[in-house]
Amino acid sequence: MKVAVIDPGSGNLASVRRAFERAAREEGLPLDLTVTTTAEEVRAADRVVLPGQGAFAACARGLAALPGVEEALRESAMDRGRPFLGICVGMQLMAERGLEHGVTPGLGWVTGEIAPMDPRGEDGAPLPLPQMGWNALDTRAAHPLLAGLPEGAHAYFVHSYALAGGRREELLASTAYGGEVAAVIGRDNLAGTQFHAEKSGPVGLRILRNFLRWNP
Repeated sequence: MKVAVIDPGSGNLASVRRAFERAAREEGLPLDLTVTTTAEEVRAADRVVLPGQGAFAACARGLAALPGVEEALRESAMDRGRPFLGICVGMQLMAERGLEHGVTPGLGWVTGEIAPMDPRGEDGAPLPLPQMGWNALDTRAAHPLLAGLPEGAHAYFVHSYALAGGRREELLASTAYGGEVAAVIGRDNLAGTQFHAEKSGPVGLRILRNFLRWNP
């Protein structure tokens, strides 16, 4: 199984690699994983992963700066239907646009925009940003990526911007932080996690194992 992890110039690439290698071992799957900046390796992959951390605009610029990679990514995910997973800002890039440091177009694969969060406690006081730490997941739709997760499974979040204006049918799981926050989104062969799956312990590993087995 060939998995291409795109390097847009940001992201915990070493952590992502280690997490996928462990997930493959636990599933008993042979894994040929490449961290790549080339269109050829993206086209050759059976599955594609786009991690990211930091600002939406910077990650979008980093992806756009890789010759032919964005086109190859669209061809793989949209035309050929190969499984795709976005992680953290990689998930955010699936949206129509981001509002961090100006307006930046996204891939436009899911409805909505990545907008600044304004979380409030029960007393109306603002909650700290970024949302950082372990938060419980509330599954909104049955999906192979979430199979086997215990009720109230916790994942590790670090972000100050979140999906707004998304479609309910594209929301697979949410978390609560001064209101509902999109935690897992997806449709067809596309999926993304707002949290860092590679840093989310057994819960994240379960999601990565499910991704490696996923045949949409």
